[in-house]
Amino acid sequence: MDGYEFTLPYVVRVVDVNYGGHVANSAVLNFFQDARIAYLKQLGDFSELDLGNGCGVILPEAHVNYLAEMFLGDVLELGVRVSKVSRSSFVLEYRIERSGEATAEGWTSLVCFDYEARKPRRLPELFREALGQN
Repeated sequence: MDGYEFTLPYVVRVVDVNYGGHVANSAVLNFFQDARIAYLKQLGDFSELDLGNGCGVILPEAHVNYLAEMFLGDVLELGVRVSKVSRSSFVLEYRIERSGEATAEGWTSLVCFDYEARKPRRLPELFREALGQN
């Protein structure tokens, strides 16, 4: 998957399919989250609850563009890349492909969030470095 820093294989499960017989729109956001969790882990053993210095992430905005139906048993590839980094947030872009053809694309805005203090914080320096943003 050209231009994507990280990819994750995924096989569509029964729980991903809706009454229309194809992948539910809510499942696509779950696919994005699965890819995001795996990406953060390989980036430096980070997680949605731990980017360092007591910070996790909170997701205030998500966008999905559905390009083709996906079905039970489809073998998918989920791609993730960073598209923007600011002082306290970053944007991840996603692409889902089946046999090299895009089935969905989208992005999420993620804000560094201190869950104990219940407020946004700056991205930890170690995480910024892992993103290539010194």
